[in-house]
Order: sequence, then structure tokens, then C-alpha cells
Amino acid sequence: MINENHKRRIEDISSSTTDLAARRGVFSRRRYGSVEMLASCDSEGSESLVRRFRIENGEQVEKDEVYGSPSTPVLENPEYQTRWYFKFFLGKLHQNYVGADADKIPFFLSVVLTDANSQGVQQYRAILWRKTGAQKICLSHSPGKPLTVKSILSNFQNMDKIEKGPKEIFSPEIQKDLLLLEEQEGSVNFKFGVLFAKARQTTDDEMFSNETGTKEFDKFVSLLGEKIRLKSWDKYRGGLDVKGDMTGKYSAYTIYEGHEIMFHVSTLLPYSKDNRQQVERKRHIGNDIVNIIFLEGTHLDHVNFKPTMIKSQFTHIFAVVSYEKDDDSYRLSVYSEESVPLFGPTLPNPPIFKNHQEFREFLLVKLINGEKAAFNTPTFAQKRERTLDMLIKDLYTEHMAENRGAELFFNVVVSKILLKQKWMERANVTSRGNQRTMLNRRAFSDVLSDASKTSRRKEEARQVEFVRIGQALKLDTIVKGDAPTSLATTSLFKRE
Repeated sequence: MINENHKRRIEDISSSTTDLAARRGVFSRRRYGSVEMLASCDSEGSESLVRRFRIENGEQVEKDEVYGSPSTPVLENPEYQTRWYFKFFLGKLHQNYVGADADKIPFFLSVVLTDANSQGVQQYRAILWRKTGAQKICLSHSPGKPLTVKSILSNFQNMDKIEKGPKEIFSPEIQKDLLLLEEQEGSVNFKFGVLFAKARQTTDDEMFSNETGTKEFDKFVSLLGEKIRLKSWDKYRGGLDVKGDMTGKYSAYTIYEGHEIMFHVSTLLPYSKDNRQQVERKRHIGNDIVNIIFLEGTHLDHVNFKPTMIKSQFTHIFAVVSYEKDDDSYRLSVYSEESVPLFGPTLPNPPIFKNHQEFREFLLVKLINGEKAAFNTPTFAQKRERTLDMLIKDLYTEHMAENRGAELFFNVVVSKILLKQKWMERANVTSRGNQRTMLNRRAFSDVLSDASKTSRRKEEARQVEFVRIGQALKLDTIVKGDAPTSLATTSLFKRE
């Protein structure tokens, strides 16, 4: 079981969860604007690091577009499809194993037999947890052909030469640990910085020092989300203080496709007349992977924006927005560090949105896809691997030790459960011939009918306890708002 030390060590390694899945997808076949060299300067003004940014301004879109119009907003790799363990394993009877590969590097394996589909076909889903990420496969279920753990592992690359077979983990607490591993694939919820810049401001000190915004800026923020009171806020807080107004009294919040989004709005964060750099504002916005820069002024001010105006090595994507009063429209440009994989949707040509609701949806999808893509940059990929390596090694040590006494422990637990006969009857667990034991299994086709009546009842009760704990964990995750299953979306909130 993951303890508090593990959680603290994760926070020390990375303040952001990272994504395991490749984010190029179908969008890798598109062109996303030009790339120009932009030099980042340190606080002394010298060029300490050169960063290249890809600039999307709607002016360069391939003619052979094959995935719909350039402005079609589609979330890439949605979590409710990619988070296998939460969706297909958690709360259901499944098996988990721990072992080491030929190079003595620890791994975990999870296997579940799915329900029959419309054609009446069952299949196994398997997840191999390694420091380089989670690998997933589906295997056909053939009742007449026994499927062993080793045969499943042989379907994964470089896993067919394991000398010693993995050991099954009996503790139901492993479900919580594996859920934590899966959460390293990236956050379900997001926090985006929103910075107001006046015309002709060219440094972030000037931008962060804008105590208030304009009516146009306030209108834009209200388009993004609902203005909420932070004190006693009980939903996703995006790192903001919800007890003592330490990070301001208000913020902007919304939900899109099940993702809770908190906006770090510069003019809503604490302002200090004596602090030229506005450290409290920079502490939040400068540590957001994605920033929205709302530019006041003319089209020339929009074109002249450079990512190097913002002194942050953490921010990888800048969405530059300006309001066009003449036709009540918004103009958008997107700057992405070159190492960020390509992501959609592509900007229309010209990148001007007269329909404000369409613009809101386009922008939110672009920001979410951008942050997911940024998780695959070397900076975040290295942090992800270090985090997973630490987690898996710690879990390997724990569960290899705990496994020795797990069977004895569960005999005690199961004995207590068996005393609750009425509860067992409600659980409706029977000893049907196709029920699979999780104890000392030679193959997944082993059945309980060969075991003694006492052993069979203990195994049935243990399975019920395993599933009960998994279901409670799944419900708790949903209640906390961390579940990658919802498709809920809030548009503009009703305002009085």
C-alpha cells in the first residue's frame, strides 16, 4: 500500500503528473505553423538558453486535410478511453502479479476477463506496469486452451525470457497502488494561467503588475468559466487556497468533457504595490504548463508578441488572444515549444472567431490537448520515468515481502466474513464451474470445483472482499472528481 512517504517523494520528484501515452495520433500528419528561433534570457539579460517555438496563426494549413475542417475541436486520447485500470479492472474480480524481468527490473501485471460482448465473445485485458509506462493488450479467451501468466507476458516485448514466474498479490490494497500508477498518465483536471497584457507591454513584470483588467478582458474571463468564491470551495482548486483567501477571493472555474478546469487569472490573484515582480501571481501562472495571454491593443500588438517576454521555463504553450472590437470577434495564435508533439485542432484561416461559444469550445480543447501533448516533452518524460521507477521499486519491495504473509492474513479476514452468512447471500457469490481461483493458479482455466468445500468458501469470500474494496475505491475516486469517466460539460453559467 502506498504510504505518506511515497506521496511526499512523488511530490518531490514532480509537481505535475505526466502522461504515458504518445500524443501525436492522427494529428502528426498535419502541419502546425512555422517554427522560429526565440532566445530565452535569464534575469541578468544574457541568453542562457535557446528555445524554439512552433507558431500557429492559421496562415499555414495543408490543403489535403483528411480529418475534417481545420477548426473541428476534438479531444485527443480522452481519459475515459485510455485509463484501462479504472474502467475495466477496478471494482471487478481480477488478478495482479509482481515480478522482475531478465534484467532484474521489477514490474507488475494485471489481468481481467471481460464480460461477453454482443457476439458473446470474452477476452482478457492485460496491463504491464513498467518504469517506461503501462503497456496494454487484449487476448482472446479460449475455454479449451489454458492461459498462464507466462503466456500472457510472452505477448509483451522482451518479456518472454523471464527465468522466474511472477507472484500473485493477494492484498486488495494493491488496487489503490495500481490506481496511483495509472494516475501518472496525466491529470484528469487542469489549471491554466490567464495573463492580462496592456498594449505595448513587452515584459512579464509589466503584465503581472496590471492590477485590474479591462471590460473586454473581464468579458473574456467570464466566457471561459464561472467566477467562483474560493473560500470553502469544495471542487477542484488547482493549487489555490480555499481556506484563508491567501491566493485571492475569487477565481474562474468550469467543466469540459468531464475535466474540471481552474483558471489562474492574473487580476484575481493577490497584487502587491511593493513587489514589482508580483511573485505571488508568477508563482501560480509561471508554473502552469499552458498560459493564455490576453493582449489589449491592435493587430500589430498581437503579431509582435514573443514567448520570451514571459520568464518561465515551465510554461510550454502560450495561447495568445486579442479582442477585435470592430466585429466583436476573437483572434487566436498559439505558440508551442518545439519539443511539444503536434496537437489539434488546427486553427482556421484566418484565426478569427465571431461566434463566442464556438471560440470557447475551440480554445478549451486546444488547451487540454496542448497540456497532454506537453507531457511527452523530454522535461516531463524524464520526470515521469523517475516517478514510475521510484513507485514500482517501492511497491515491488513491499508486495514481495507482504506476499509471504498475505495468505495467512486473509485466512483470518475470510473467517470473519464467513460468519456474516446473510451478507454473503446478498453478495450472490456461487461456486459455479467457471469461477476462477486466485490462489496458487497454474492457469487461468483452473476452477474452484476441484478444491475442498472449505477452501472454496474461503476463496469465494476473499473474492467478495477484494471486489468490495475495489468498488469502494472506485466510488471514492468518482466522488472526489478524479474519475476519468464523466463526459459532463458546463457551458456559460447562468448569471443574475
